Amino acid sequence: QVQPVESGGGLVQVGGSLRLSCAPSGRTLRSHNWGWFRQAPWKVREFVALITWRTDNTYYSDSVKGRFTVSRDDAKNTVYLQMNNLNPDDTAIYYCAAREARHGLSFKEDDYPYWGQGAQVTVSS
Repeated sequence: QVQPVESGGGLVQVGGSLRLSCAPSGRTLRSHNWGWFRQAPWKVREFVALITWRTDNTYYSDSVKGRFTVSRDDAKNTVYLQMNNLNPDDTAIYYCAAREARHGLSFKEDDYPYWGQGAQVTVSS
């Protein structure tokens, strides 16, 4: 079983940057697609970004495209979400999630069985 563990959240001013990290406890990144989701106060959890196993294809929501970058470092067994030019609408709890790549591509949270505990990102104006 994959247990993602996030780190790197915090408080940043508008226009600033943060990088979130996600490492699976006790397992490697292999054979899984890795997604990032977020949940803002009073809103449903939404898809943010995804990186696929083996091909490293990346996908982004329209709201973060061009500002966020998802990447993977197999040597460090870590997935990253680099967030630039942050604005108050990016304030949320960010979750890393994993899904076995053999099940195909998905942007829906219900299709991801493995979730981290979440990392708070707060953007102040």
